[in-house]
Amino acid sequence: MSKRTLNLSDKLYDYILEISLREHPLFAELRAETNRMPEAAMQISPDQGQFMGLLARLIGAKRVIEVGTFTGYSALCFAQALPYDGRVLCCDVSEEFTATARRYWQRAGLAEKIELRLAPATETIDALLSEGAAGDFDLAFIDADKENYERYFEGCLELLRPGGVILVDNVLWGGSVIDPAVDDADTKAIRALNRKLAQHAQIELSLLPIGDGLTLARKL
Repeated sequence: MSKRTLNLSDKLYDYILEISLREHPLFAELRAETNRMPEAAMQISPDQGQFMGLLARLIGAKRVIEVGTFTGYSALCFAQALPYDGRVLCCDVSEEFTATARRYWQRAGLAEKIELRLAPATETIDALLSEGAAGDFDLAFIDADKENYERYFEGCLELLRPGGVILVDNVLWGGSVIDPAVDDADTKAIRALNRKLAQHAQIELSLLPIGDGLTLARKL
């Protein structure tokens, strides 16, 4: 019996989207606009966004923190999935990219569910903890600068309630995590976090080959 995950051809991936993706036209419009940007590779895939929104519903999430917002697609997926009194707290440093995000959040009628804090995420996380927000969040999504991934993870772990979930994006890093010829700072940071999480005593975890690799970590 093969132990390998099915190799997805472009044709098979298109089939998956065709028979499972339920994307609002406005969300698709945001993806299309983002895909015209030089930084388009930073955007998550629509199937990943839909999966994360479903996961938020499955765990009954009401408070989500997102580290790295870009043009706002993942925040839309979370906000749409949350109940009427749910909230998404977005951490980012780019006024340019998040201006696009704000425009689409408003158009989608979801802006009241989303708070954006423009500051380094480590500062926002530290401020939340200082304000007594430890244990207040149900779900965290980390998709920002890789060198700070470990700091983001540990900070978000403190912010989560027991049973809450952290999603960490890009954990396969285009396959570079297993390429010994690649030794840049980002790749080393991702490798280090992956190894750490494999033995982390405060979580249960699963690494899924969706998008560029997505780790799910449930706080014990």
